[in-house]
Amino acid sequence: MKTFKTAFLLTALTLLLLFLGQAFGGRGGMTLALGFAILMNGGAYFFSDKIALMSSGAVPISPEQSPRLYAVMERLAGKANLPMPKLYMIPQAAPNAFATGRNPSHASVAVTQGLMQLMDDEELEGVIAHELSHVRNYDILTSSIAATIAGAITWIASMGRWAMIFGGWGGRDDNREGGGGIAALLMLILAPLAAMLLQLGISRQREYQADASGARMVGHPYGLIRALEKLGAYNNRIPMDIAPSTASLCIVAPLSARQLFSSLFSTHPPLADRIAVLRNMNVTR
Repeated sequence: MKTFKTAFLLTALTLLLLFLGQAFGGRGGMTLALGFAILMNGGAYFFSDKIALMSSGAVPISPEQSPRLYAVMERLAGKANLPMPKLYMIPQAAPNAFATGRNPSHASVAVTQGLMQLMDDEELEGVIAHELSHVRNYDILTSSIAATIAGAITWIASMGRWAMIFGGWGGRDDNREGGGGIAALLMLILAPLAAMLLQLGISRQREYQADASGARMVGHPYGLIRALEKLGAYNNRIPMDIAPSTASLCIVAPLSARQLFSSLFSTHPPLADRIAVLRNMNVTR
């Protein structure tokens, strides 16, 4: 069901792109914007791991430096039939972790010092299984596709607004038709917002899927449930210095924004909902 929802959201993004391009940019404008978005996000896809690791301050860690982390990772990677990812440590007290890399052969997993100090072995296993599930499910690829389409929508809308300002669209003839210019302006404003919400929806579905896959990888959800409960509690008290683009990769949102509508624009589902889903899972060892 989660995979179906992700496919549905990606389809909705694609249809929104085609409708906006046809209505305002024409075929030529849509092709130009989509090509530009693919070029930009293609670069991000191939170099996103290096960007994320650098922006978080992650440093490579050896088996001698963290034998506990390596033992858990080697066991779960073998169980999931995945290559051993590169491991990194983030020198921050806030407990968190993220996986990055364009495919299982180019994957990296980074954890904070706070996470290693806070989690017991079963909880750490749940966190690592969640991150390995992102790798196995090719979530970076899914996110890149969503970012490409959303970026194209935003770019076309930006081109449309400039064209309207300089008289490219919506001249006197359009105004005689009544409401055409207003409808076009509303579409140019609302389309990027809709694209962003659909992209956030895809990100949220990926988190639910990684929770479920991680629980099945371990054989039970209890370690991950306790880990998420701890992460939620400590995240409200310990800030984490990390770029917003990298924050979206973390197992929980490292910044607990409390503004109105913050949950609507969050890349992560509410922790209470994720825990409730895990509690209702029927997983056997």
